[in-house]
Amino acid sequence: MANSTIITIIIVLAVIMLVIWGLTVLSARRVNLTRRADDQKPNWIRTDPPLETIAATQADGEGVTLYDHDPGERVAAPFAEQIEDMLRAQMSSDPYLQSYEIDFGTGPDGGLEIIVGDKRYTSIEQIPDERLRAAISQAVATYNQREDSKR
Repeated sequence: MANSTIITIIIVLAVIMLVIWGLTVLSARRVNLTRRADDQKPNWIRTDPPLETIAATQADGEGVTLYDHDPGERVAAPFAEQIEDMLRAQMSSDPYLQSYEIDFGTGPDGGLEIIVGDKRYTSIEQIPDERLRAAISQAVATYNQREDSKR
């Protein structure tokens, strides 16, 4: 191949790369992640996690994250993980509730699954222990109240 052909190929590739870079810069300027814009950011990205989540992630040395995920836990939607963090904080001050091992996860159908010990439940009403049901309901109500106050 002649030197002029190689130089032409290099110039064409450089022009293509500059065009791609320019298009990327233009696209990046359309979305501004540093300003509040309801039409650009989902609600979960615009709000801070609950204080219980912040405390749990900082206790684990993770800094501030959207939710606290510990090794061995099943992953659920971020809001469910935040409710779980709130529930765990509530359970830590109640000796009776401390005896329960609880985890929120995503079930096979994509819905919320509440794991108590080795049993799985798809709704709060299915959980046999009344005090545990009340604690979960309270955590959900507190979460909803806080989210409503942010709007």
